[in-house]
Amino acid sequence: MRQYETTFILRPNLGEDQFTEIIERTCGIITDDDGVIIDIDRWGIKRLAYEIKKESMGYYVCLNYAASGATIEEVERIFRLDDRLLRYLTIKLADEIDPAGIEKEKEVFAARDAGEEAEGEEETAPAESESAKTDSSEEKKEAPAAPTTETESNSDDN
Repeated sequence: MRQYETTFILRPNLGEDQFTEIIERTCGIITDDDGVIIDIDRWGIKRLAYEIKKESMGYYVCLNYAASGATIEEVERIFRLDDRLLRYLTIKLADEIDPAGIEKEKEVFAARDAGEEAEGEEETAPAESESAKTDSSEEKKEAPAAPTTETESNSDDN
């Protein structure tokens, strides 16, 4: 098995049910061919750098998985036929991955997700204390600095 990452963009007007249906169908194709899903990362609706099929927004999804080459062909065939997908890109991350490597990758992604959740909780508390500091610093207004004068030395040696 090889490790792959597929990122695809869905039309933003589909709704959460269809987003989930497409993601589950893709994961089903991978697991039916003896593949293993390592991580599913839903990035959500983002603005596109340029219009694709007359859409300026898209729902981004990133799948990290281990599968055979035939599985990739089938997933991409389904993506080409489905008009709800704007774009997709599959890249090979590793030529060979064993079950121990798959578990290690799952742990790495789980740790990353846990770190992002903890970071999100920490950001809310300091933001509140920083806003209190900003309010008190606005009350203390400093006197404006005296303007400095520059001396110009124009020496004409002509």
